[in-house]
Amino acid sequence: MEDTSMVLATHPVRRSSGANYLWRLCATGASFVLFGLGGLVLRLIILPLLGLLPGDAATRRRRVRHAISKAFYLHVQFMYRSAVLEYEFQGMERLGRPGQMIIANHPSLIDVVFLIAHIRDANCIVKQSLWRNPFTRGPVRMAQYISNNGSPDMLEQAADALREGQTLIVFPEGTRTTPSRAPVFHRGAAAIALRGARVITPVFITVRPTTLTKAEPWYRIPERRVRVTLRVGDDIAPEGFNASAPLPIASRRLNEHLQEVYRTALQPGHADHGWPATEHSPSANDPLETHPDLNLARRMEKRQGRPFSIYE
Repeated sequence: MEDTSMVLATHPVRRSSGANYLWRLCATGASFVLFGLGGLVLRLIILPLLGLLPGDAATRRRRVRHAISKAFYLHVQFMYRSAVLEYEFQGMERLGRPGQMIIANHPSLIDVVFLIAHIRDANCIVKQSLWRNPFTRGPVRMAQYISNNGSPDMLEQAADALREGQTLIVFPEGTRTTPSRAPVFHRGAAAIALRGARVITPVFITVRPTTLTKAEPWYRIPERRVRVTLRVGDDIAPEGFNASAPLPIASRRLNEHLQEVYRTALQPGHADHGWPATEHSPSANDPLETHPDLNLARRMEKRQGRPFSIYE
């Protein structure tokens, strides 16, 4: 796998003819089929064979993650070479460090594929439904990825992984970004970072034109080839937010900082934050909503005469 400061895979972008559009539509459908088949091959053939090799639990886990990373890399290359998309990855060499928490916005269904494809041994918080999907449940279980099942235990499991020196990928929005809206983060990611991360590294992802959002089925492809850009931002030191405040308050401050970093970085021109106003209301799926660490902050702010909200 390449180790360069920038991975660039592009062709000149031209408006599609009818034949080109039909080709990309078929290639997009083939990408979904191959992804499912690849998951079955991993689950039924490759991963069981890797399990027969000697080694301790950490070595076996690392082999599984390497295999998934390679499979995702081949999948990205198929999408590129079949003209479904082009992509640029800036700063890839700074990803994959011990104890590093990688956070990313989530504009498209394939964001995690790009990240895992270029990080050979990364843990990831993934949605619970992947444990029920016959194409993915075997690989995610054997790779020991973390299920975003909404429980407070998930926070500690993720923090433990970081303290062990694993690299952890997190999408703080918890779902795909609404097109033309600024990202809105749940505070669970900030809480995990403050518990266990040695460093937080943002990755800014843009997909132009938009595709595979929550509002777009796979067959509604754009008129021209999609361009995916992944840009690694400056590291953020979590200890600066952890020094003088209880964990819930520090989490809120870090979360606000992260959102502002993304609002700035993803705004065209990096000058005018012209995003529409976004209201972040509490979600039952946010494990911080019921986490016991909130009790202290609730009591403190109640004494100050104002209600506590984790989404201020």
